[in-house]
Amino acid sequence: MSTSEATNGGTGATGTAGTKGEILLEMRGLRIEGQADEIWQGIVHGIDVVLHRGEVLGLIGESGAGKSTIGLAAMGFARPGCRISGGSIMFDGIDLMDSSEGAKRSLRGVRIAYVAQSAAAAFNPAHKLIDQFTEAPVQHGVKPRAEAEDDAKALYFRLQLPDPEGIGYRYPHQVSGGQLQRAMTAMAMSCRPDLIVFDEPTTALDVTTQIEVLAAIKDVVRQFDTAAIYITHDLAVVAQMADRIMVLRHGHLVEEGNARELISNPQEEYTGQLLAVREFRKDEVASVGDELPVLQVKNVTASYGDGVTVLDGVDLEIRRGKTVAIVGESGSGKSTLARVVTGLLPPLEGQVLFKGEILPPALKQRQRDQLRKLQMIYQMPDTALNPRQRVREIVGRPLRFYLGLRGAERETRIRDLLNMIELEPDDFIERYPGELSGGQKQRICIARALAAEPELIICDEVTSALDQLVAEEILKLLDRLQEEFQVSYMFITHDLATVKAIADEIVVMLQGRVVEQGGREEVLTPPHHEYTELLLSSVPEMDPDWLDRVLADRAQQARMER
Repeated sequence: MSTSEATNGGTGATGTAGTKGEILLEMRGLRIEGQADEIWQGIVHGIDVVLHRGEVLGLIGESGAGKSTIGLAAMGFARPGCRISGGSIMFDGIDLMDSSEGAKRSLRGVRIAYVAQSAAAAFNPAHKLIDQFTEAPVQHGVKPRAEAEDDAKALYFRLQLPDPEGIGYRYPHQVSGGQLQRAMTAMAMSCRPDLIVFDEPTTALDVTTQIEVLAAIKDVVRQFDTAAIYITHDLAVVAQMADRIMVLRHGHLVEEGNARELISNPQEEYTGQLLAVREFRKDEVASVGDELPVLQVKNVTASYGDGVTVLDGVDLEIRRGKTVAIVGESGSGKSTLARVVTGLLPPLEGQVLFKGEILPPALKQRQRDQLRKLQMIYQMPDTALNPRQRVREIVGRPLRFYLGLRGAERETRIRDLLNMIELEPDDFIERYPGELSGGQKQRICIARALAAEPELIICDEVTSALDQLVAEEILKLLDRLQEEFQVSYMFITHDLATVKAIADEIVVMLQGRVVEQGGREEVLTPPHHEYTELLLSSVPEMDPDWLDRVLADRAQQARMER
């Protein structure tokens, strides 16, 4: 389908594309290059993007497709190590290719806003949330500080943040990842921009929170006639948000069309692969006799020192070679549980046992071998990997620290580990993290965890930042490694598709308590616990009307309960 046909026909998820306003953003023949080893290579190859006022354009494709690069180019910006090498970028009649940096800075945050994928990396940890919210409207003269603060609280309320009157006075580390992502969405809306670039804005959110955030984003777009570029690897989410969808691969346009038509009848094989439901399911693992569980959490209660209980009497166990998924909404205590298990947060009550041995509550009290046996893979490899270290040093450090390997022996083991994670050593051992795709970075994180030869790995949302195709590859890799080494996984996730794919057992958490736990089939088969039912009903479907239908059903249910 041509660009003109795509922009002028049909009904999209948020309205009728043909009735949208005048063109707000027009990028023609956009070319972007990235530098590697002092050689410039193409990232985006002659892409055309046309966006009308009030229209939502979805950009989809696997890791490395150029989605985020195009989104940033809409602001006249290229990441360090990249350059916009060709084409034109017109924003509301302003030529961004010919504008000075000062002129472009005057637009960013005011008329064009950006919501980043990793809120944890985007916020300044030294400043309170409300100070960072008010910065743009105050500095650009949009509104005075007091008015901006009131607006922040109103948007916090609209985005379903807890304690909207007070949460802005917390620092970023004092709120959960999902709450931080919503605070960032509010911040982007502070100046009521003409265009918002949403770069995976719900990646860090559980499904129940995601519904509220998507509804709020949709409401703001409709209410203020704001145009949006919505970048995501979640096709069910983009189905709810976009009027049009562009499918990208390796910086090229694969397919473009009206959202409903493209989802229901993709013309290209690659689009069909992206739209396919995840098929991977791990085989059932038989229990290992009377062997002691690898991990036992007994009656653990914890708080962060502010008197608010975050974990309340949590009990669970993980056996050798098994995967236990910990699921629940943002703030339910999933990541806090991981912090207690790793010794980063000593519990107020209860114990953590490893193969029957009580672990010291604090990390600094644990012996090196106790640390070695329990490793962690983090959600965001961008922040988990040192950007100044090559792959050789990243993977090799735990080999030296835990196993005392040096020289040729260490080098051989690094190469073995790279082969295990299916990355060719000669191609990757000298690379920096910035030279890797998202999926490749996560594989390096897996290799680093495996280097310590652990018995338990805590996987904290390890696939949530990855597109569906890459995520499935990572899950298959983890399953193969588990079968080969009999390592156990505590798999923290809000993605129920991932739970169905990889879990042997499921622990459902709500407000710091375990509300349901059992085998995968037992928990996922009706009848469900009331909260488990809410989680399952909140998983987006590949239907553009799904979000509106669910919101209407829940509003009606709330009226009936009143």
